[in-house]
Amino acid sequence: MAKYSDIKGFTVQTLASDTAASALDAGTWSSGGDLNIARRNLGGAGIQTAGLAFGGEATPGNTADTEEYNGSSWAEGGDMGTTRKQLSGCGTQTAGLAFGGATPSLTGATEEYNGSSWTAGGSLSTARKIIGPAGTQTAGLAFGGEGPGPTNSATEEYDGSSWTSGGALNTARQDLGGAGTQTAGLAFGGSTVPPVTGVTEEYNGTAWTEVNDLNTPRYAVRGAGIQTAALAFGGSPGATETEAWDGTSWSTVAELSSSKMLAAGEGTQDAD
Repeated sequence: MAKYSDIKGFTVQTLASDTAASALDAGTWSSGGDLNIARRNLGGAGIQTAGLAFGGEATPGNTADTEEYNGSSWAEGGDMGTTRKQLSGCGTQTAGLAFGGATPSLTGATEEYNGSSWTAGGSLSTARKIIGPAGTQTAGLAFGGEGPGPTNSATEEYDGSSWTSGGALNTARQDLGGAGTQTAGLAFGGSTVPPVTGVTEEYNGTAWTEVNDLNTPRYAVRGAGIQTAALAFGGSPGATETEAWDGTSWSTVAELSSSKMLAAGEGTQDAD
């Protein structure tokens, strides 16, 4: 288990070269500005220079706090309407989407962020936490998670106002990573309770197809990027390990500078 003091939420990646050919080999992680409120089990959205962190488990309890990142430091944004932890998120800093989590009871609450404040959207059909996320505010994707049973295979698609059922994951699991879009999503890792899995699946807008596994099976893994160029980082075990997905297979790249578990992730493969 990572130390609480090591859990920062977002980390910032820099590249030693501009060239696409060397991006995976040259990419390294470096420290960015710390969140104003230390927390874990939070939601995230946005990109490296315009990030969004919201909710989570702080001291002494859950928080509704939202912070915006400008590439170097975090500033306070509007608080969420529903205080919760273990939620998921997608979208951008000015069009973010938060869904699911625990208040501590399971919730399907969905909220939309406009760059300054949150408003309520349509709730998930199945209330759950530690869900895999992908997509945007008007085309979101939620898959897997915990609730009401220990693991879940359900997929739901958001259209900007309400959620509808999509194709179920082949492997039911919780605390998994996600990347991509509603019609080209990527799910990887997670826990099938108790085994940890490295299973990776691709979504085409209708159904999931199993592809090559992560090299290191893990849960609480976080993701960034698109279906054909994604990152998986942190989690347990291998809390500093980073893997890059090229659309076919995973390869190990530069490790995180400190252990990350129960954090949040968003961005692109070369600017996370």
